[in-house]
Amino acid sequence: MTIKKTRQHTRQNHLKLAEQILNQALERGMRKGSHMPEQMFSDACNVSRTPVRSAFKLLEEKEFIVWRQEEGYFLNLSDSDEFNYAIQSLEDQENSLARRILSDRAERRIGDVQSVSALVRRYEQSRSTVLVALKILSRDGVVTQLPGRTWAFQPMLDSPKAINESLNFRLVVEPQAILAPGFNIDLKRAGVLREQIEELLNTEQGRLTSSRFQRLDTEFHSLIAECSGNRFLCGTLLAHHRLRRTTQKDISIPEFRGRQALKEHLDILDCLESGQFELAADQMTLHIRRSYVRRPEVANMGVTQLLRGPRK
Repeated sequence: MTIKKTRQHTRQNHLKLAEQILNQALERGMRKGSHMPEQMFSDACNVSRTPVRSAFKLLEEKEFIVWRQEEGYFLNLSDSDEFNYAIQSLEDQENSLARRILSDRAERRIGDVQSVSALVRRYEQSRSTVLVALKILSRDGVVTQLPGRTWAFQPMLDSPKAINESLNFRLVVEPQAILAPGFNIDLKRAGVLREQIEELLNTEQGRLTSSRFQRLDTEFHSLIAECSGNRFLCGTLLAHHRLRRTTQKDISIPEFRGRQALKEHLDILDCLESGQFELAADQMTLHIRRSYVRRPEVANMGVTQLLRGPRK
């Protein structure tokens, strides 16, 4: 039993590292046929080459990279669409039990406070598997560990009131993150993000899905938080954006609003890259206010095309 638990935990770590490797490859602009040197990803992910090899094996199993005898590993993903699919599939595999717990919580099938033992019985999973799922949810700001062996669920963005409170919180904090004295835009990361946003905007009408939009939206707002230069602003905003992404995966928004939001991201990046921080903060305030648009209002405008998640 101990050996089985150790293997499960190790595989979870390799899944997370595999996801990091793909994100690194995407940020570096790598495409199909690019060589994947072990040492480069070992340095980038701050791990030894041994776990990188194990993560490469997982990526090879899924055909995201390929092995060539005496040459090494090579990327097998052509564009951002394929990267997004690959990263999402790794996240889904890593978060399978976490997603089930989150779904049950959203549907009020489980209470505010849960013990590990109760979750083990409910989901018929090992204790270590449940603990991994709880740690994932804790990382995303969904649960907090209490003294002893119990965990408490945090308020979720699962009602109009909660979503409005989230937007009001962001209206206060996000523009201030830009105006923080230590704010310093990461130009390289901003450039990669700009390319991804422009590529998504160039997709045909109707192909801009909710999952693709939310991934870039989270990346954009996380970039702002991480560039603030204030550890408290950064930590608070990152936790909130993880919570948004985790608990709002199935929310649909009008496609016209999704495209408008992506263009607003580009406008804010323009201001940040040129050092116009006050203008960027004003644009951020307007950007968040526009997110108050609700589906009933959209319907009254005659707009029917919505961004949706993948069909199940």
